[in-house]
Amino acid sequence: MWNEPSLGLVPASNENPFDTSRDPSPAVVSSVENGSIGKELGFEKGDRLLSINGVRPRDLIDYRYLIVEEELDLEVLDIHGELHTVHLEKEADEGLGLTFTEALFDGLRQCNNRCPFCFIDQQPPGHRESLYLKDDDYRLSFLYGSYLTLTNLLENDWLRIENQRLSPLFVSVHATEPSLRIKLLNNPRAALLNDQLSWFDKRDLQIHAQVVICPGLNDGEALTRTLQDLAKYASGEWPAVISTAVVPVGLTRFRPGDDGLRPVDKICAKTIISQVETLQHQFNSSLGTRFVWLADEWYLIAGESLPSRMAYEDFPQEANGVGSIRYFLEDLDNATIDLPSKVRQERTCSWVVGRLVEQVLGPVSQRLNAIDGLTLNLYGLPSPYWGQDQVVTGLLTGQDLLNGLHGLDLGDELLLPSIMLRQGKEVFLDDMTLDELAELLDVPIKIVHGAADIVASAIGNCEEYSLS
Repeated sequence: MWNEPSLGLVPASNENPFDTSRDPSPAVVSSVENGSIGKELGFEKGDRLLSINGVRPRDLIDYRYLIVEEELDLEVLDIHGELHTVHLEKEADEGLGLTFTEALFDGLRQCNNRCPFCFIDQQPPGHRESLYLKDDDYRLSFLYGSYLTLTNLLENDWLRIENQRLSPLFVSVHATEPSLRIKLLNNPRAALLNDQLSWFDKRDLQIHAQVVICPGLNDGEALTRTLQDLAKYASGEWPAVISTAVVPVGLTRFRPGDDGLRPVDKICAKTIISQVETLQHQFNSSLGTRFVWLADEWYLIAGESLPSRMAYEDFPQEANGVGSIRYFLEDLDNATIDLPSKVRQERTCSWVVGRLVEQVLGPVSQRLNAIDGLTLNLYGLPSPYWGQDQVVTGLLTGQDLLNGLHGLDLGDELLLPSIMLRQGKEVFLDDMTLDELAELLDVPIKIVHGAADIVASAIGNCEEYSLS
């Protein structure tokens, strides 16, 4: 499932590491771990943590730093509106067992760039507000690996990154040549990147980099320069740039105006693959690592085979779609090693993915269809909603599913990957709910999480099949 930022802006802070001059919202408890200190203290869902040792945490990072103390004084507003002060002693490495509704208690730091290829600006109007928030928050980058541009950081932010050792961060570079990066981000502060890379390097702090390719703008010689510039920070005992991902630009039919951008086509994909793989070999010889990796989409668009598992080393950019399909295929292979020969009760189900990945998943579908009594329909769908024929699974909307599956044999159950849905809520990117889709398609829907779950769900209850 995918997540969304929350509403709100972060005001500027003036002190470090904990700025008590601001007034963050309380940290609202969403769950309490059984057997934890929080459970023993009587914390409940909905309780509000106001301060720890007199400090109001701005976010989950502050919270984690503050609770390492062995003696804590907690100020808590319970769900009934009563204020409590709780004193406790614990081991330094012992947590409280609390999770919160938000990671940021003082609001989201939003983006101040105006990138013409920004996906947020390429959405239709009229949906929930959170879909239009532009996350460029270094704290979410540290906590969850979201990408930021470094253009909206103030002096106190840099101090906090250094003092709290918020590393690694994930940085959208796009280009290292200053004037080109200014053009791509439409922000004069984008020119500061090279100084910022040196700042990370001098402090033994690290980043993972990302380059989104806009054909005709930052490909070709500009891409070679960008990757070679980044590689200068990739050597030594503590490299400042750990890895780089090269990702194709995503364009939708909703993007405003005539921006001159063009989508990646097969010829472009093949050119980028050849260019980057050549650089990979050079970096592997000089740095001992390939250093730069291509998003899976390049190979799928080009119609070429994905690299081997070994080519991705330790999958440093897997969450960014680099090697994620190879990783998923490995999991599927493992999940289909010991398949039953037949199911005791005939079963037909359907598995929906984005059209871009349908071909690579075909062999797995064939393996499952070899089971006697099981029929698995694999449907790779386009996205008329976004205006994309070759689309990844996570961008399929409820309307795409409704249009693409209308009139098809869906069988006894429809299997939908959880990546299509918002985290914690059964809603698609176009605001259609899972219940609405199930009613309109008139079929039971099961949300599947990962390879093993897909295989188990396709086969059905383990009591319904035989290994002999």
